[in-house]
Amino acid sequence: MAYNGAHVDSEGRRTGWDWGWFLAWFAVGACVAVGLAAILTVGLVLLGLAAVAAWLLLRKGPRNAVAGGLTGLALPLFCIAYLNRGGPGDVCRSASGGQTCTQEYTPVPFLVGGVLLFVAGFVIFLAIERGTRKAPVPGR
Repeated sequence: MAYNGAHVDSEGRRTGWDWGWFLAWFAVGACVAVGLAAILTVGLVLLGLAAVAAWLLLRKGPRNAVAGGLTGLALPLFCIAYLNRGGPGDVCRSASGGQTCTQEYTPVPFLVGGVLLFVAGFVIFLAIERGTRKAPVPGR
């Protein structure tokens, strides 16, 4: 039988390199971040959706994948950094019939914050994975 990196935790759930669970938590984290950013419009719906998804994932999935939520929080920061890529200051673009100018922020703080959250989520996930891989499997 081939070794796939999976273990069974003390509660009988499968743990290991479950990137699907990690990506599900990534989606929950992104949903929370966008929900908080858009709290006055669709934010409450997104936060409710994220709460239901988190409840289901906590019941069914491995606990080590929760770090994907931290990684998901980086997604809106990357989006803001991209949207402000011409900043800081006034940025003018050609439009039909003339020009449009907008005030943009500097993208660097958003990019740095996004990279830190993104990397931290992966590092925490891999550290937890390494710890569960070294732990003895119950019943052996």
